[in-house]
Amino acid sequence: MGKALLIDYLRGELAISNSAIAIALRHGEQDAGEQDASQLPMILWQYGLVTLEQLNLIFDWLQTQPT
Repeated sequence: MGKALLIDYLRGELAISNSAIAIALRHGEQDAGEQDASQLPMILWQYGLVTLEQLNLIFDWLQTQPT
């Protein structure tokens, strides 16, 4: 599952702003070098950019995606 699909989901279904996604991507890259898509939801939650409910929706969506 690619990062672009996850970002499209975050923007389209959960209405997460581009700036929130950019912040999470930037922090993820600082913390781990190159970030993969699986880290993005936790970083969004860690920085208070998504709620716990949204985080659960993201994980549910990720489970439905082909690997």
